[in-house]
Amino acid sequence: MALAQQKIDMQAPDPVSSAVSVDHLDVRFGSGQSEFTALKDVSLTIPRGALVTLIGPSGCGKSTLLRCIADLVHISEGSISVLGRTPQQAREGRDFAFVFQEATLLPWRTAIENVRLPLEVGKREDASGYADPGKLLALVGLKGRENALPHELSGGQRQRVAIARALVTRPRILLMDEPFGALDEITRDKLNEELLRLWKETGTTIVFVTHSIPEAVFLGEYVLMLAAHPGRVKEFMKVELPSERGLAMRDTVEFIRITAHLRRLLEEC
Repeated sequence: MALAQQKIDMQAPDPVSSAVSVDHLDVRFGSGQSEFTALKDVSLTIPRGALVTLIGPSGCGKSTLLRCIADLVHISEGSISVLGRTPQQAREGRDFAFVFQEATLLPWRTAIENVRLPLEVGKREDASGYADPGKLLALVGLKGRENALPHELSGGQRQRVAIARALVTRPRILLMDEPFGALDEITRDKLNEELLRLWKETGTTIVFVTHSIPEAVFLGEYVLMLAAHPGRVKEFMKVELPSERGLAMRDTVEFIRITAHLRRLLEEC
């Protein structure tokens, strides 16, 4: 059986169908002899509505690429288009939201008050585009825990609140930097399934950084593998697995073949 994957043509991005287009991106830090190249000549196109996972060895620039899209890191050369706009314009227009590894909830605010926080910062004149915080908490499985403080919630529940907070402005793109990395395996598996459900229900484009190959394959409609020193695209592949995915899929021949292919690529990176 052929390997269940398909390489993606990363050239000639279509601004109509793409959520993010990266064109010959270079990112350098420092100057002179201390200059360090974090990303070199990175080009790729992320389709609208896709769930793309980013994986690669430590130091390959996964988080740096995510932060470039979010307008948090200065671009040295090349360009990024986010929904046809610059990252700065997309950030100012609240086109995307960011979920970090730590939930970073305000400890004195309840779950629903934390979800409401983005609505209180940089308010729009027209608030009709916002999602209902209570409905979002129900969507992430926290109905009945709206008034709980962060210390009264488990680590997985706090991340659910952080995801609901990120979705409250109805962003078109959700950027996630190892959001489940600090969680135990059982909780992580549950949140992986929940994230897939949320993705299908909301239609949001998701870019998800992880160090876990099985997680990258289980979640990803596409997987981007970066090589290190400097960070560059090793492969951008479409994962040819059924759209309906359960944890039992990880034991299938197709899933194991894809993860084995990515492990071989990782060794080359």
